[in-house]
Amino acid sequence: MSKVAYFEVHYTQCLNENAEVIGVLPSFAHDPQNLIPLYRTMTLTRLFDKKAVSLQRTGQLGTYASSLGQEAISVAIGHVMSADDVLLTTYREYGAQLQRGVTMTELLLYWGGDERGMAYQDCRHDFPISVPVASQVPHAVGVAYAMKLRREPRVAVCVLGDGATSKGDFYEAMNAAGLWRLPVVFVINNNGWAISVPLAAQTRTQTLAQKAIAAGIPGEQVDGNDVIALRTRMENAIEKARRGEGPCLIEALTYRLCDHTTADDASRYREQAEVEARWRLDPIQRLRTYLTQAGAWDEEQEQSLQTELTQQVEEAVQKYLDTPPQPPESMFDDLYESLPSAPREQRQTAIARGKSHA
Repeated sequence: MSKVAYFEVHYTQCLNENAEVIGVLPSFAHDPQNLIPLYRTMTLTRLFDKKAVSLQRTGQLGTYASSLGQEAISVAIGHVMSADDVLLTTYREYGAQLQRGVTMTELLLYWGGDERGMAYQDCRHDFPISVPVASQVPHAVGVAYAMKLRREPRVAVCVLGDGATSKGDFYEAMNAAGLWRLPVVFVINNNGWAISVPLAAQTRTQTLAQKAIAAGIPGEQVDGNDVIALRTRMENAIEKARRGEGPCLIEALTYRLCDHTTADDASRYREQAEVEARWRLDPIQRLRTYLTQAGAWDEEQEQSLQTELTQQVEEAVQKYLDTPPQPPESMFDDLYESLPSAPREQRQTAIARGKSHA
């Protein structure tokens, strides 16, 4: 018997959990000042996230999916994508969306059940948040296929959770992307839990990155709480795809410090000691410690940043709260070019009922 195939899955980490440099830093990180924008956006993402949860708890927002502890993944993605690229994401990737021009008010409208929160004004090509698990992965392949047919130097970036890699949509999309060498980068936000199902109960594979191998796509692991490592590996994957060298899959290892959503209670299936232990991997604190030790950050700068960003969040929240609700008949607006008789009658009923409740 002879070996006919073999593969390797590489792991990248630049800063360990103690904010110590592991190996050689990528060139962009040589000057700590270049890292401050990443720290700033991670901090904004967390402040926004905390406020959104409090809005939900006070009945001013619908069910919300927190990104607590996973900010490095989305911020690294958003930092290296070009404006013409297309982001197709599940929930929790607010850091990427904010950098691409989605406003905090739009995100709040979305989670408040207002469809106008999906009509991004400053990044019209990006897809709305995908709540159904893995449904955005085939969409990303379709987008990337169109880019290739048009010979456009653009890339589709698709973010999914670890649970999504157990769905058929994922395997079918990976196969097509590999076969056609499409300009798409898949990023698995592996936070260890698919709602209440731990990763060990989902798959017997040693890594999720190796699921790419069967599709002829390179797969790799990155410390998902190390924004420097993520940024450099994302940049490499996106530029390769842009040069026509095909897709890539990055498995970002992180941990969900929060409930799955505000409709969940993770204490029913997860030990508190496990969560507390994971707080020491906090990506924001890790980068802050590094910047402080490098002499690029101090307490005065921190307080100033917190004040500035908190004000931005509060202004966005007020704009959300001041937005008049959608008229009920708007649910029919984008269904047909010309409404058939049945939904036309339903629209009139909605208008009448809306007036009676005004």
